[in-house]
Amino acid sequence: MTQTAEATDRYVRDFDALREQRAEEPLWLRDLRREGFDYFQRMGWPIDEKRDEIWKYTDVKPVARTEFRNSEAAGTTLSDRDIAALVPFDGGMSRLVFIDGYYVPGPSRVVDADNESVRRLSDAVRDEESLVHGHLGRYSEPGHDASVGLNTAFFRDGYITSDHAAPVVTYPRTLIVAGKRVEVTLIETYLSLGPRNHFTDPVSEIGLGEGSRVTHYRIMRENTESYTIGHVRPCLGPDSTYKSVVYQAGSGLMRLDLEVLIEGEGAFADLKGLYVVGGNQHLDNLVSIDHARPHGTSRLYYKGILDGKSRAVFGGTVYVRPGADKTDAYQEDKNLLLSAEAEADSKPSLEIYADDVKCGHGATAGAVAEEAIFYLRSRGLDEQTAMRLLIQGFASEILDGIKIESLRAHLEQVTMTALAGVGATDPSLQEASA
Repeated sequence: MTQTAEATDRYVRDFDALREQRAEEPLWLRDLRREGFDYFQRMGWPIDEKRDEIWKYTDVKPVARTEFRNSEAAGTTLSDRDIAALVPFDGGMSRLVFIDGYYVPGPSRVVDADNESVRRLSDAVRDEESLVHGHLGRYSEPGHDASVGLNTAFFRDGYITSDHAAPVVTYPRTLIVAGKRVEVTLIETYLSLGPRNHFTDPVSEIGLGEGSRVTHYRIMRENTESYTIGHVRPCLGPDSTYKSVVYQAGSGLMRLDLEVLIEGEGAFADLKGLYVVGGNQHLDNLVSIDHARPHGTSRLYYKGILDGKSRAVFGGTVYVRPGADKTDAYQEDKNLLLSAEAEADSKPSLEIYADDVKCGHGATAGAVAEEAIFYLRSRGLDEQTAMRLLIQGFASEILDGIKIESLRAHLEQVTMTALAGVGATDPSLQEASA
């Protein structure tokens, strides 16, 4: 069985309908959109016979066979109080709010220090065309993946999704250009304001100049009826630093394709992630780090907490190109299984084509150690409290690295709320490592 014609045709109709609206866009951008859409039409979704190794454990038929409609400007608006409840960690930072891909000026703000550097992508295309032209689509090429092609064809800006009667699709696009010795902190947050099914197809491109530092927090908290297939593409210049913390707790089906290119000598990529899933949620993290220049360093450390019948997939590849000597890379994925029906599939790998490098990887999956629970219970704690403390300790190794105190506290609360019903471990679970 192949992808239904109705779902495919919907994208064609939407793309054709937007041509007139985009007549004022520069020719290069219209060509880029056409390139993305042509790739999607030619390749389609990775289902059935098109399902290759990198999609082996994740079935995207629910996305491919649902007729999502292109979102329209929502009547929903958000007050400062609403925002404070949804994201109680932004403090005095600049904030851009999007609902269904449409910019909402009311709750948005740009502080004085960022007035010339933080703006909607659509405004930047108009006001700084040469800058955008030089970077947009360079790090995440439209022919890389079907969902990247779709995003390139349809993106507006960024988003928070609202509630609709019919399934909608949104295409957030974020472009970060960090110049020489610039420091940037980005909190990219995805939320659902209602329980409806929707599909989010976000792409984030990040270019780091010489000596620049980018700290990127990516918070996924959409509803469990939704689907998210996201792409993040950082490109690191000489002596630059990219620090990423990914937190994933939403969506029924989540896929993150994080592809880091170390293009400059002496660059450092520090990638951390925590995912908390339960019920029938399915999560797939595909992370690759391409060391293209010498003296590059990368660290990848992801941890997962799985309950119910959830499943987590991790694929991590460190690629060291010829000539990238003195590379220092290590990756590790650890999973805590709170249910006998939860499953974690982890496949870290190394591809090394250079001499004089230091690279390694590891992966573990298992239950909370019964000895640890026994020890805490012997100190007077009940079983559920002991379990929660051990889970909190497992998660803290990632969350403690978040430098924004209000964000760290918020995610700690979200994590423990999500695990409020967790009780004793299942003695049938045995730890396994690879």
